[in-house]
Amino acid sequence: MTNSSHMVNFAAPRGFSTTFKSDCKETFFPDDPFHKFKNDKPLLKAKKTIQYFIPLFEWLPKYNLRLLRYDLLAGITITSLAIPQGISYAKLGDLPPIIGLYSSFIPPFVYAIFGSSKHLAVGTVAACSLLIGETIGAKVSPKDDPTLYLHLVFTATFFTGIFQTALGFLRLGILVDFLSHSTITGFMGGTAIIICLQQLKGIFGLKHFTTHTDVVSVLRAIFSHRNEWRWESAIVGIVFLCFLQLTRYLKQRKPKLFWVSAMSPMVVVVVGCLFAYFAHAEKHGIAIVGDLKKGLNPPSIQYLNFDSRYLPVTVQAGLVTGLIALAEGIAIGRSFAIIKNEQTDGNKEMIAFGFMNIIGSFTSCYLTTGPFSKTAVNFNAGCRTAMSNVVMGFCMMLTLLFLAPLFSYTPLVALSAIIMSAMLGLINYEEMFHLFKVDKFDFCICMAAFLGVSFISMDVGLMLSVGLALLRALLYVARPATCKLGKISNSSLYRDTEQYPGSTAIQGILVLQLGSPIYFANCTYIRERIVRYIQEEQGISDSKSDVIEHLLLDLSGVSSIDMTGIETFVELRRILEAKGTKLAIVNPRIEVLEKMTLAKFTDSIGKESFYLSIEDAIEGCRFSLNKKSTEES
Repeated sequence: MTNSSHMVNFAAPRGFSTTFKSDCKETFFPDDPFHKFKNDKPLLKAKKTIQYFIPLFEWLPKYNLRLLRYDLLAGITITSLAIPQGISYAKLGDLPPIIGLYSSFIPPFVYAIFGSSKHLAVGTVAACSLLIGETIGAKVSPKDDPTLYLHLVFTATFFTGIFQTALGFLRLGILVDFLSHSTITGFMGGTAIIICLQQLKGIFGLKHFTTHTDVVSVLRAIFSHRNEWRWESAIVGIVFLCFLQLTRYLKQRKPKLFWVSAMSPMVVVVVGCLFAYFAHAEKHGIAIVGDLKKGLNPPSIQYLNFDSRYLPVTVQAGLVTGLIALAEGIAIGRSFAIIKNEQTDGNKEMIAFGFMNIIGSFTSCYLTTGPFSKTAVNFNAGCRTAMSNVVMGFCMMLTLLFLAPLFSYTPLVALSAIIMSAMLGLINYEEMFHLFKVDKFDFCICMAAFLGVSFISMDVGLMLSVGLALLRALLYVARPATCKLGKISNSSLYRDTEQYPGSTAIQGILVLQLGSPIYFANCTYIRERIVRYIQEEQGISDSKSDVIEHLLLDLSGVSSIDMTGIETFVELRRILEAKGTKLAIVNPRIEVLEKMTLAKFTDSIGKESFYLSIEDAIEGCRFSLNKKSTEES
């Protein structure tokens, strides 16, 4: 027994309600959002609570004309990008082009009220547009029954909103974390590949095309319809694409000229409209968008379709695209907030996205989130608050009221060039190579998403990647890290002997460190690994110098333990007693110690076998060894 004055605190275990409340708080409120004003007066507390849930009330009272100057410029700039992207991504999802414009009008106002990011710009995204079209198009053809198809898209958007809002209110942002960085990198890269290939339909002016999205089917459709290729359309598309890529290159070389790249899609649309109008492009095989009616969003709540025949497909489309949209939007918002040393609240973002899509489904909009390209333009344009989204909303309102018909002459080949240019920037080769160098398993997760999306389908690729990521997480749980500790010379530190080969072991004492929660899934492995450590330490000889008389288990890294884990320790103690080895526990955390106390494990091995530090445990073991040596002599 050590003479140290610092002893393990064997306080009475906390009650169930206390531990349950603590666990719920750490699970659902890790950021403790109400801590800052819990001691304020009731009226002030109510005011701050409202500001917390509705961020508009926090930043709007401080707003001034100086901030408006920046947000006005940023809002007008992202509008110039929202118009061509709205039309393009709507076509990508087999939707009427006007729906894409509608989707950039109402949602930005909703986000400005509930969103927590100052830099996020709201709009439609290519990946979710394509996934919606692929999922719902498998049930209802957008060509054979476009009205029903559109209604099902509104319904899927409604389910997306319900799902996102529920996650936000239930504080279940942890679910989004299952889409790892590797998964998102691979998914976005694979999506970019298939979207680029699909745009070859517009580039070549094809009239017949496949409904599948995989690379093989798309390439087969392109080359099997070579008789439909139009050289006029191809030349126009290549010219537009080269112009867009040139502006992107210019932005990379001179970041201050970001506005050139931001305005380039709008320039392509305007030039394309003029070209199509004066050159009578339709007569030369260059298709145009067609009729775009003036007017604001008509209500669509009456078109939501909950027919049991279509409910599974709308729920599937809503949940899958909702999860992807959340992961993308939250990650983008956080990445730009970090640059400014600011914070965004993931749960607030979920609620904001959810409300956007619920209200959007009632007002002829489809799924919206925070696209990277538009957010980057908004950030570079110098936005200061979410007011830039409000400015964009008003600009889109003016466009819908007065300018929408002018865009009816937009050539489809121009939209294809815009989409291809945007998608080429999403294939992050450097990040994939970085994953390969740093972590091969992460690279495999990335490639599962990339190849699965490219050659099978978007949902299968996503599930393959998430499945691999979960398998890895399960392996971490089932095979937790354990290591043997040795003493660093000229110090009181004990470290992993494999990492620090110069560290020395103490004769007759084996110190092991466990580094993860102990559950039913890893108990057998932990027991077998500890026994193997003892066998390796004692060697094949039975000499007295090799005998391990004390086993110290450092539980500093064990955050929790279940009943199976405690039973494993009981079994391990019996095995050690048969070998003449004593078991001691070092620095168990509060939850672990409470369960050991309730299970009477502390009584069975004795409280004197618990130590606060490894140094105390070593002293106690040496005292025991010296006492034994004295008795034997």
